[in-house]
Amino acid sequence: MNYTLDFSWLQGSLPMLWSGLQATVFLTLVACALGSLVGIVGALGRNSPWLPFRAAATAYVEAIRNTPLLAQAFLIYFGLPALGISLTPMVAAGLALTINCGAYTAEIFRAGFEAIQKSQHEAATALNLSRRQTFLHIVLPQAFRSVYPALSSQFVLILMASSITSQISAEEISAAANQIQSTSFRGFEVYLLISLVYLAMVLAMKSLFSLIGGFLLRNSAGGRLVAERAAP
Repeated sequence: MNYTLDFSWLQGSLPMLWSGLQATVFLTLVACALGSLVGIVGALGRNSPWLPFRAAATAYVEAIRNTPLLAQAFLIYFGLPALGISLTPMVAAGLALTINCGAYTAEIFRAGFEAIQKSQHEAATALNLSRRQTFLHIVLPQAFRSVYPALSSQFVLILMASSITSQISAEEISAAANQIQSTSFRGFEVYLLISLVYLAMVLAMKSLFSLIGGFLLRNSAGGRLVAERAAP
């Protein structure tokens, strides 16, 4: 069977693809930024001595990590209206990705927090640093340094997982591809192009994280602060 590639549909579809690409990048940035904040709070909750906080954080992490993202997106977009809460597709998509990212980053940050040596806390106490100062200037920078590879990998997974939100009508690039395919009937070419776009985004994201990570980790002062001040 002979098959001829036909990309003649591409010229008229570029605005839609560009809009979808922007939406994908926006969703990824929002989910990674807010998800990291949620993850830090979740990690603190998982290690909290206060039982209600620890139980709530554990329930959240386990519930999200053991259910599909698609089910979570459906629950937010189709389920919340039953409670009188209606969200636009993009808001629902961003919320679903943020909640999902938060649960995974919570475990990543928890591992980083637990890796901090007890002597670091003792030295901070000896320097009369408050708990807030110890966390912000000692614990968090060192934990971030140790979990950076895992964290950046999770962000890449969020980028790829954003395609799932097309199922709730979020107008990201996969949704744009579905619309173009339904009118052009060139499924192979459309999804081949979208796959290449995702590949390019992932490779660019990994390269960016590598550059940023190398700069931040080489110049991180958090791990040296206590050692320098506590040295005899």
